[in-house]
Amino acid sequence: MGCPLCTIIPAHMMRGLALNGDERQQSHALSTMLGSHRLRGQRDMLAVLGAVALMTPAGEKRRTVYDAQQKPYLPGVLVRGEGAAKGKDIMVNEAYDYSGDVYDFFSKVFGRNSIDDRGMRLDSSVHFREDPTEAFDNAFWNGTQMIYGDGDGVTFDRFTKCLDVIGHELTHGITQYEAGLEYHGQAGALNESFSDVFGSLVKQWKKKQTAAKADWLIGAGLLGKGIKGVALRSLKAPGTAYDDPNFGGKDPQPAHMKDYVKLSDTRAGDNGGVHINSGIPNHAFYLLAIQLGGHAWEKAGKIWYDALCNRVRSNSTFKTAAKATVDSAGTLFGSTSAEAKAVKAAWKEVGVL
Repeated sequence: MGCPLCTIIPAHMMRGLALNGDERQQSHALSTMLGSHRLRGQRDMLAVLGAVALMTPAGEKRRTVYDAQQKPYLPGVLVRGEGAAKGKDIMVNEAYDYSGDVYDFFSKVFGRNSIDDRGMRLDSSVHFREDPTEAFDNAFWNGTQMIYGDGDGVTFDRFTKCLDVIGHELTHGITQYEAGLEYHGQAGALNESFSDVFGSLVKQWKKKQTAAKADWLIGAGLLGKGIKGVALRSLKAPGTAYDDPNFGGKDPQPAHMKDYVKLSDTRAGDNGGVHINSGIPNHAFYLLAIQLGGHAWEKAGKIWYDALCNRVRSNSTFKTAAKATVDSAGTLFGSTSAEAKAVKAAWKEVGVL
């Protein structure tokens, strides 16, 4: 149930760096992949420990940030707790501030009480490294907390830099406690897509942007200056976020079912293309948000949130998820409403219905 290790940088980008990057990029990529592999082995144990948090809910926003001190040991040294003053470490401050923004977004827009809806503490570890001599080029939700690498400063900047990245990863935690989408095939692509959708919505909410004004990018500003690309993914135009030989070429995300990418259900195959085919439901949400207009979290976001919490199941496909969102729109706005019709039209435009 849920994702085995929900990293923001997908395996195909890391493999691209390991095969096509310069010597330092290859070294960082290999170290990051090895670290991710080791951490997958810890994930199930951590998920069990995470259940303890359910028995001792905070009941209010409670953030703790740790410094892993360039080591692979978690959580690290406590450096900032809820209400503590801002320090000099930008990664500590960003992890603290942005996790608070995500908490506030889900609380104020959807009435949710933290990740588990029972007041779970938001823990973060910054300056994580698997190998003290190699940069860790990723950020992830491990089942109980957020973990951030510093980035290598060439391919990737620091991984606390982007609010939508943090929103994406924390939404994996919400999916873990709600639909529990399996992390392979179409269910896994939906898992990734829900995280992209709400990661983008958190950023739009914080900036008070309408759907028409938003950039609909995930990780804008995260890529290094020499990388040919603007972000990790685009909901507006899947397949256009980057085109760089270091990553093995062009962003492979499709926007329509006719371009669905069939891959093996293994880590080497991105668990059946979970980070790739997520472009299809991502684009469906974008089309809906643009059609409805205004602030995307007010209608489109509420439809998707209701579906995630009440209708989507662990083994949902694109088609069953589409029906779930149509049903959610019907419940929230009426089965013959413009909103319900727009949901159907969006999924039809990407070839799912």
